[in-house]
Order: sequence, then C-alpha cells, then structure tokens
Amino acid sequence: MIHILIITGILAGLFLTAWAVLHHPAFGPHPFGHTGRLFRNEVPTPQFTGERSSGVAAMWKFLTDRTHERVPKKPLEIVRTDIRSLSKESDWFIWFGHSSYLFTLGGRTVLVDPLLKMEFPASVMMKPFPGTDYYTPDMMPDIDLLVITHEHWDHLDYATLRDLRPRVKHAVCPLGIAEYLTLWGYSPEIITEMNWYDHTQISNVKYQISNTQSDIHITCLPTRHFSNRLFGANETLWASFLLESRGRKVYIGGDGGYDDRFKRIREQYGEVDLAIMENGQYNPNWAFIHMMPEDLEKAMTDLQAKQYITVHHDKFSLAPHAWNEPDSVARSIARKDHITLLDRPIGAVIEW
Repeated sequence: MIHILIITGILAGLFLTAWAVLHHPAFGPHPFGHTGRLFRNEVPTPQFTGERSSGVAAMWKFLTDRTHERVPKKPLEIVRTDIRSLSKESDWFIWFGHSSYLFTLGGRTVLVDPLLKMEFPASVMMKPFPGTDYYTPDMMPDIDLLVITHEHWDHLDYATLRDLRPRVKHAVCPLGIAEYLTLWGYSPEIITEMNWYDHTQISNVKYQISNTQSDIHITCLPTRHFSNRLFGANETLWASFLLESRGRKVYIGGDGGYDDRFKRIREQYGEVDLAIMENGQYNPNWAFIHMMPEDLEKAMTDLQAKQYITVHHDKFSLAPHAWNEPDSVARSIARKDHITLLDRPIGAVIEW
C-alpha cells in the first residue's frame, strides 16, 4: 500500500511538473492545439519527403547524421555594430544570424523574426554557434515595425519579444500570431494580423510617427510551409511580406519550399529592390517546406530582384548539412547567374 502511494505521488508530481512547463508563456495560448482553425498551402505539401517520409525517421536521421561538420570548430567572426547610433535616413540592413535581421525603409526601423535571447524552452531546442549570440534585445533601437513570419521557435521567441515590448511601436503578423503577442503583453491596438493577400499601411498620422518618415505599404503573401508550436498543426498561418516605401520594395521571404509564387510576385508587384531569401536547414527529407539549393536558384531567377540577401543559416544547426554550406550555395548561384548578392557577416551594416 505504501509503495502504491509513493508511486502515485511520484506520478502526480511528474504530471504537475509537465503541466506547469507546458503552461509556460513561451508555449503560447494553445499549447495543446485545437483552436478550430486549419490552414493549408496553395499547393499540396507533404511535410516529409524522400526516403524518410515520416517525422520519426527524419528526426532520427537529423539527430544521428554526422557526415558533415554541422557546427563550426571555432567562434564565427562577426561585426560589432553600435546599432542605436545609426541614422535612419539611409537604407541599411543588419543580420543577426539565422532569420533575425533589422533594416531601415522609408526612415523607419523594421525588425524581423528576432531570436536574440536564449532562455527556456528555446535554449533546450537550439544552441547558437560560438560567437553568434553577441546581439541582444537591449542593443536594439526603437522598433517602428516588428514583422513575424510564423510561429516556429526559431522565428517567434518569447524572451526576445518580452524584452523588446516597450520599444515596439507596431507589429504585423499572419493570422493566429496576435494571440501570442497579446499573451506576452503587447497591446492589440499596435498589432495588425493579416491573411495572405491582405494589404495594410503604417502611416505617420495613424501611428503618430515623425513626419520625416514615410508611409510603409505592407502586403502579406503566401509561402509554402507549415506551423506547429508543440501539439496541433497548421492552426496559425505562415507568410512572407512585401514592404514598400518611397518607391523601394523589400521582400521578406520567411520560410518555405519552392513553388511558382516568386514568379507571381514579380508579375503582380513588379521589381523588388531587396529580397531576403531562406537558405539553410534544408534536406531531401523535408524538401517541400524548405528550399533545397537548386530551389533557391530557381526562386531567385523567378523573382528577379535587384539585390539578394540569404538568411536561415550561420547560427543554429537544424538540418544535417555542413554549417557553412548555405553560404557556398548562395555565392555559387550569384556567380553563375550574375546575381547581386549582399554577402556580409553577422552584424555588418549593409547599405542597400
């Protein structure tokens, strides 16, 4: 009888601990899923492909594959920039590794998918490459526009957004993501939640921003990906975005496999001045939800942007390829196809 009570007590303790962990705010408003929504890609998109067409098999391959040098042997060299001292009168771009970056457009600062602080539970899932964790939320300037592309842990980070909250003037995100932001203390009044092909505008009058800044026109566009934070799948939307101000256009590609959307964006919205493209964490076992190297080349050719920057690499190993392979891929494509690639290290100021 005593043994049964002890075992029951241990199980109850484990259950309560798990319950408490899963209700950590980082897991979001619906850690167990079942929001009643279900989003789909424009084309059929199996999550797993290739010889390992199940999640378990693909994950096992990812965890056990040691074919490539997935983590650099020494700290990466980065540029340490005093971001707050930079003027917003010119258009520049700074990359913080993986898919976190800051740029100016129309005299405003735009921060995309910031992951700048490794706390639980993100710290359990991802470990930054040595030297790549220099930039932190407290180094960021005031953010005129925060852009979130989807809910995955490497794009929507609780600790970073919690610390940035007092300095964010407005945020745009796909459907379902606003619930995370409001749970984390963001006022609903500063959040614009968007569906694919929705348009909105950040204007001086509406948001009481200095008259030296120009309006930003924002279009939410599709990508070919998926969503899940823990349990449940595809209950929030994933997206890319096109931003335009002062006659210049920036395409924020987000995550997603190849399809004909790049050609359609070119045909419908015209020439893009700067395109930020996903490049990294690819594998034949999930070739429809992340772009393989040959797909990146096709996407760049379809979009025909004036200039490109590639992201989604150089900070975490989330796929079994060499850590520096995406850099080599982008440089090879640029040389072969005469593409203007703005190829600079983490922290460097890139004038565009």
